[in-house]
Amino acid sequence: MAFQKKSTNNYQSKKNIIVGRNPVMEALKSGINIDKILIFKNASGDVIQGIRSQAKKLNIPVQPVPQEKLYSLTNTNHQGVIAFKSAVTYQNLQQVIDHIVGNGDVPQFLMLDGITDVRNIGAIARSALCTGTHAIIIPDKGVGALGEDAVKSSAGALEKINICRVSSLLKAVEELQLNGIGIFTSEMDAPKKLFELDLTLPCCFVMGSEDNGVQPYISKAANEKYAIPMTGNFDSLNVSVAAGITLYEAMKQRMQQR
Repeated sequence: MAFQKKSTNNYQSKKNIIVGRNPVMEALKSGINIDKILIFKNASGDVIQGIRSQAKKLNIPVQPVPQEKLYSLTNTNHQGVIAFKSAVTYQNLQQVIDHIVGNGDVPQFLMLDGITDVRNIGAIARSALCTGTHAIIIPDKGVGALGEDAVKSSAGALEKINICRVSSLLKAVEELQLNGIGIFTSEMDAPKKLFELDLTLPCCFVMGSEDNGVQPYISKAANEKYAIPMTGNFDSLNVSVAAGITLYEAMKQRMQQR
């Protein structure tokens, strides 16, 4: 239904990067999908300002970095600028919501908070597509790059499901709630179990990183918190497995409602 990080290896694929001031500017003007741009923190000049301005218009994150970071990515003359190509086309969150509701469907979203491993993101995308999730929401910073490695890990699912990239997860949460979509966060010590929730309602599941979980301000804004029951004494599930369990429980409930 698509509209018409610390993965160092992903960034080192030469065919995924654009090097140099004018090549990056031309890529921005020509509509090439860009995941993020790295600019030497002391870089200046008209072209640099133009890149920053164009990236802002297109909601592409720009990250200031030291020279060493740029030299670690390419041996060519980078002129203080490197851009990473994206393998997906990002969608506007409100437009996706409107499209889902307009089709008479009950919205189901998945939000990724601090997940940087592209293999996890790929596995999550596969589960999301297979369970009828309408879109995945990611922040413009602090998430694994959605390049060729991520698409490969997803078996192509990232190219088939809507991806909404937002500048603020909290603002995205507020936008979802204003549209009547509840926010459900997965937390180990939550009082309710996953199967105790009504997952047939419009909802967005937030999956946090395995190290830090869901950020406190997102957790505070959530409508429901749930735990995935486990036997034995063990810390937690892999985030992609937890996402799969959550999404399949939601699909089961929705199928039983038909």
